[in-house]
Amino acid sequence: MTDALQTFASGLAAAWGPLTSELVAEACGRLARLTAASPDEPWLADLRRDAPAGRELCRDPDHGFVLMAHTEQAGLLRPPHDHGRAWVVYAVQSGEIEIRTYARIDGPDGARLVRRDATVLRPGLALAYLPGDIHDTRCLSDTALLFRFTERDLRVEDKVERRMTRYVDRGGVWRPAA
Repeated sequence: MTDALQTFASGLAAAWGPLTSELVAEACGRLARLTAASPDEPWLADLRRDAPAGRELCRDPDHGFVLMAHTEQAGLLRPPHDHGRAWVVYAVQSGEIEIRTYARIDGPDGARLVRRDATVLRPGLALAYLPGDIHDTRCLSDTALLFRFTERDLRVEDKVERRMTRYVDRGGVWRPAA
């Protein structure tokens, strides 16, 4: 019998190809359906019991995509950032996460961010962010189980290739960290 996690991974691998609107829709749909997996499935029961800060759920050996699970605590803010060349899809299995998006504005006083909007992510909804999109995440509930799908390994994108940009609050203005 195939569980929801295996169905997600094999279905996405079968649909895999270059970044297109159709592939993003496929990934969003599959991740949204994964949030409805039965809590009795062993992989999900383990996540709910262990509440890990981060755990890799699957990694496709041929295509390189990665699915992570993160247990977030109330108020945890992951400051604005992009994912370099990568695109990402977020969904929550339980709880609520707010995701705010930003535009980078370059001016005479340097780069700063201007907030565009905010969306509350609840189970059953999946949101995609494309290469260069800037966003933050904040846990609104006591805890939240967040799924993060990335089309490549973000550790390499961030720590090895240094393509991700992170932002810090400087006097009430988000500016590039470096």
